[in-house]
Amino acid sequence: MGLFDFFSKNKSGNVAKDRLKLLLVSDRANCSPEMMEAIKNDIIKVISKYMDVDTDALDIQITQTESEGGHGAVPALFANIPIKDIKNGNPNR
Repeated sequence: MGLFDFFSKNKSGNVAKDRLKLLLVSDRANCSPEMMEAIKNDIIKVISKYMDVDTDALDIQITQTESEGGHGAVPALFANIPIKDIKNGNPNR
């Protein structure tokens, strides 16, 4: 094991972190972890038609934000989706 291997996160650690993050997000949005996973997968599927994305670095969060009318906080979906490349041609391939 090299020095950099010691400081790098292992694959199972990243999976556990993602699952915990998904659980926390789903709790804030008052929807099930299964629903949050389905939303994440649908977003990836749609965006992947048009561009190559880094699914390992994908970050989707549901937070509270103030409504436009000033009627209190409402849930908001924020997605950070790193783009590797833009696809050219037919998006239905």
